[in-house]
Amino acid sequence: MDKNTIIQNLPYTKPFLFVDEITHISENGVSGNYTFKENEFFYKGHFKENPITPGVILTETMAQIGVVCLGVYLLKDEISLEIKPQIALTSNQIDFFLTVHPNEKVWVVSEKEYFRFNKLKCAVKMFNKNKELVCRGTISGMIIAKEILK
Repeated sequence: MDKNTIIQNLPYTKPFLFVDEITHISENGVSGNYTFKENEFFYKGHFKENPITPGVILTETMAQIGVVCLGVYLLKDEISLEIKPQIALTSNQIDFFLTVHPNEKVWVVSEKEYFRFNKLKCAVKMFNKNKELVCRGTISGMIIAKEILK
């Protein structure tokens, strides 16, 4: 499965898709990036006259790139037009170090800790354009390939 097909198989669309590009993927990890556009829905009220990206959105970005993209890749032999990945976040622990502003590009690097019994746990890190650590932690989720009912 190629990188663009993985993104197409994600269960998200705009305005809640936070993956622009997958730059590397293997059985053991994934890296990718996303640029937070200045017109993103969450900037209107977070914060007045000094918008920053909410931590929950940074966590979601790390989950989409670092866990869901990897999960889709790991299930690539089971996914088809009729069978799509189903994902549920089960836990996360994230430490935040720097803020992310509108029009800022971030990179996510994820390493698989384990994938068994359909549970995927990854160590994830997010970096800014200066290669500074924005946040890091662990994210776990359940992922299965399930037939889509029409």
